[in-house]
Amino acid sequence: MTLLSPEQIAAQKANVDAFFGVAGKIFEGFEKLVALNVQTVRATLAETQESMAKVPDTTEPPQWFASQAGFTGPFAEKSLSYSKQVFEIASTTQAEVTQLAQAHYERYNDRLQALIEQTAKHAPTGSEAAVAAWKSAIATTTTLYETLQKTGQQAVQFAGSNLDVVTATASKAVQSNGEKAPIATGAKR
Repeated sequence: MTLLSPEQIAAQKANVDAFFGVAGKIFEGFEKLVALNVQTVRATLAETQESMAKVPDTTEPPQWFASQAGFTGPFAEKSLSYSKQVFEIASTTQAEVTQLAQAHYERYNDRLQALIEQTAKHAPTGSEAAVAAWKSAIATTTTLYETLQKTGQQAVQFAGSNLDVVTATASKAVQSNGEKAPIATGAKR
């Protein structure tokens, strides 16, 4: 029967804590997304009901088309707002998960460094090259991890700035189309 050392038990506990920390952050993001979707569905149903209530009041096709055209501008703006909120939830969740993963990685890296130092102290003479190779491999892995993390953060920032530009451009287009749209008066010809 093999018993785990206190260090192994601590490492196991850290791994379990890290797993549940990440799972909790992902679940929080999912909860926010569900809440946003419920809010969006409720608002859409209320607006649809309001729109349908106005349909019997329209007696001529131009009136009906004019009333429907009045909903496309707000719909487009709300769609853009919804997309932006989804992106914010996703990027916030991603940042929180990345932060937890980073902390876990740093703890793991520190334990690995300590293990290599301990092994180097008890290593036989002539094994300095092997120890140096291990240290070099760890340093390379750490550099790669940091580079990937920075690249991921830059990609999220780039996507966020692109979403802001698209949202602003689309919002201006919707506003200008709303100003240009002819208003039907319902007068008979």
